[in-house]
Amino acid sequence: MPRLDFRTARKLLLTAILLLASSLPAWAEPMAEADIPVRCTNWQITYEVNADGSYTESQQWSMTALKESALENMKETSITFSTSVATGEILEAYTLKKTGERIDVPKGSYQTTTNDGYKNASPLYSDETSISVVFPDLAVGDTTVFSSRVVNREGMFPGQFSVANAFSRYQAYDNVDIRIIAPATLKLRHEEYFLTALPPVVKDGRQTLEWTWHNPHPEKWNPADNGISYVGDDPSVYVSTFDDYRQIAEAYGARATPKAAVTPRIRTLAAQIVADATAPDAQARAIYDWVTRNISYGGNCIGIGAVVPRDLDVVLDNRMGDCKDHATLLQALLAARMIRSEQALVNARGRYDLPKVPVVATINHVIDYLPDEKLFLDATASGIPYGMLPTNLGEKPVLLVSHYREGMKIPSTAQYGNEQVMRTRIRINPDGSAEGTTEVSLRGVPAAALREAMRDLPGGQEAYVARRMLDAQGVHGTGTLTKDDPTALIDTYRFGVSFKLEDLLVVASTTGMPIRPVASSAFPIGGFVAGAYEPTPRKPTVCSGGRSVEEYVYEFPAAMRVVGFPKDFAFHSAAVDYRATYRMEGTTLTVTRELDDKTATNVCSAAYTADYQKDARRILRDLRSQVLISE
Repeated sequence: MPRLDFRTARKLLLTAILLLASSLPAWAEPMAEADIPVRCTNWQITYEVNADGSYTESQQWSMTALKESALENMKETSITFSTSVATGEILEAYTLKKTGERIDVPKGSYQTTTNDGYKNASPLYSDETSISVVFPDLAVGDTTVFSSRVVNREGMFPGQFSVANAFSRYQAYDNVDIRIIAPATLKLRHEEYFLTALPPVVKDGRQTLEWTWHNPHPEKWNPADNGISYVGDDPSVYVSTFDDYRQIAEAYGARATPKAAVTPRIRTLAAQIVADATAPDAQARAIYDWVTRNISYGGNCIGIGAVVPRDLDVVLDNRMGDCKDHATLLQALLAARMIRSEQALVNARGRYDLPKVPVVATINHVIDYLPDEKLFLDATASGIPYGMLPTNLGEKPVLLVSHYREGMKIPSTAQYGNEQVMRTRIRINPDGSAEGTTEVSLRGVPAAALREAMRDLPGGQEAYVARRMLDAQGVHGTGTLTKDDPTALIDTYRFGVSFKLEDLLVVASTTGMPIRPVASSAFPIGGFVAGAYEPTPRKPTVCSGGRSVEEYVYEFPAAMRVVGFPKDFAFHSAAVDYRATYRMEGTTLTVTRELDDKTATNVCSAAYTADYQKDARRILRDLRSQVLISE
């Protein structure tokens, strides 16, 4: 049950080649007072909302450093806002020494970073401004005090306001206070968990909603607390003027959909892209490939001042855009070829559900939906073939912008035909050195991830990469890498390594030889069972499935005698099928291992994971078996 997503897989592959959860179940144990690194003694958050959706956010907090390990993270803090629609200022920042001495941060030490345009013109892709401070003379026992104000001259959507605040049970909070002050005419829906809601106050045409929370004795985190946090797991509050998520989708679409108009430039470009392709799916594939390859990512996807896609002429002229721009361009190019599509809103981070109160902050990414193909496409995912999505989007709530459907979710991305077939042939020499070849064929996510990694491989580095792939498996020598051209955006890939090893075996009177990959690969069987002895999570976790086959052919010299090798082994369960065979003919041993992970969902329950770990332990015993060799 490997946790496979494109970005993580690519990172792992690049490492191999070129080399908290915030919620807690009720039974968690408290953290010892001596182990608390930092204590938030006070945190006040106030939103002053206007009828048009504009608002001012004020924050004031104080944090006391209790351990040396906390100082590095506490030394600096900042505020960030959209320059085009907001102004921000730090009202107060100082270190309060444990002796009572106050040391103010000099105003001349404030660092302001602004994404600006040329000669003060409007910035093209990001207009964020950050103001940061460094607290002076900070030591254990000292307190940092900070207050700020950001004035948003307009809301994310006209006449609407929504906000979400969540806190960690692992952090010590003596007092948290959240306050929303708004016109009494605004209908503020709210949903809170673990926070105490104070009675609403209405006075002089204004309403005040307020929540408090205290967590002076935080709970201790341990690895079993890893997993997916759902709405209601964390201390949190959600507030919104939106009636439902349909209204959010429509508010976004009202300004985004017109940007996807088919102009003469769009029509001409679409015709050039599809060339002589006539079938709708072939045309859609060509357009998707062109957008993902030619429009790089840049900017803020969804946020204050960043909910309206740019004009497509700007996107095309600069060959750059954020998720809204990619989705809008893809929609327009498809429309130019009479292919129906619409934009869709989704959470690209760790949320797999949405609060009942519709809050914009829980939606942070824009993709496209092709209804005739029942297909979602993410045009910002440059390494992902047509017909696939980043695996982290699977089974998440999705809001169609033009044809909203209540409760719609993206289909599972857990299988995608993920597969690796690895065939290794090794000729062992009397001194324990060896030479041979490994051929690997990939499909699905591992193929797409390795293709993207190989695209980034500098020219002429194949020998170095081959050597690092050997080193990653604990063997040393030289190698030659052969590979498919990685340019195509498809879900298959093949590569091979020819190698000469210095130290496959340590020759002795009796030697145990493990059966394992010689060169690192994308989807080894060992990766499926790597978590067999990890703490069993108490919550659902992200998961996926696939198939991995490993074949090894060992040719031993006549001077070596194989005195023992593993017995055939087969194992079957609801989650996984595994089979291993071992055949000795003369001086040649052939080993075949095949694992089929049948996990079909992106979210696995704690019980499912616990059962899978039991299965993995049984399989791991076979993977650790060795061939016994004697001179």
